[in-house]
Amino acid sequence: MKPQMTKAYIALTIGVLSVSASAIFVKLAGAPSSITAFYRLFFSILIMFPLVFVKYKNELKRINRREWLFSIIAGVFLALHFVLWFESLRFTSIASSVVLVTMQPLFAFIGTYLFFQERFSLKTILSGTLAISGSVIISWGDFRISGLALWGDILALVACLLVTIYLLFGQHVRKQLSLITYTFIVYSVSTITLFIYAVLSGDSFFEYENEQWFYFVLLAIVPTLLGHTLFNYSLKWISTSIISVAILFEPIGASVLAYYVFHELPLIHQIFGGLIVIVGICLFLLFKRKETVKKDKKRPSDLH
Repeated sequence: MKPQMTKAYIALTIGVLSVSASAIFVKLAGAPSSITAFYRLFFSILIMFPLVFVKYKNELKRINRREWLFSIIAGVFLALHFVLWFESLRFTSIASSVVLVTMQPLFAFIGTYLFFQERFSLKTILSGTLAISGSVIISWGDFRISGLALWGDILALVACLLVTIYLLFGQHVRKQLSLITYTFIVYSVSTITLFIYAVLSGDSFFEYENEQWFYFVLLAIVPTLLGHTLFNYSLKWISTSIISVAILFEPIGASVLAYYVFHELPLIHQIFGGLIVIVGICLFLLFKRKETVKKDKKRPSDLH
């Protein structure tokens, strides 16, 4: 393996571990969901601001109305995703919540089917159904334990739907803007949305212990900036499909960390259902990629 490839896979591994820590830091912070989400993004844009101001301010001036509109919508949905996902962690286990949120690729392709009439093969549909059956096993097992755990599962699934809408609105703008500029705009919109949400909820912005502030900053640096930066670094040498599959191992990393930090041991139905979800989505992404490659081969080549 070439040295660059080795570095890319190391970066990808660290990236997965970084995003796996997100749910851990949220629970350790112990603050209201809106406040935790607000400071996660607020500190992120504070860190990004000098770079954006120096290198990307001219790009900000060239953004058109449609790009601003889609970025604002994406930012609002991202903010709501964080609130609901963080809230889900209050009611259900880290293992259940993180697994259900990783079903985002499935929601995304359902969205393309509904809005863009994209067709899927039988294999793709069956693999998606397999992933859904895994989520049913998790939710049914959690319901038998507690109605509150099921409520947490529902919040995690809605959070997954919201992040899918965020990605669908953002994919057009992302093609027009650099990653840094787009991320800064969306995080800024999300921060403003979360500020308004927290004010309306009556949550305090300042009455927190030093340890809680430490976790707010860690949330901004580790899963938000470091994790996604390493994914983008890996993209130069590793295909998007491999990275998409690697991100699906976030629930495993989160569950391992949850065991060591909170002594939270996943139950049989969570392990079984989680593995089915991960396998189902891996197969779904694999079959979908094969369909895309086939379509690309059938298209007439561009001769100019």
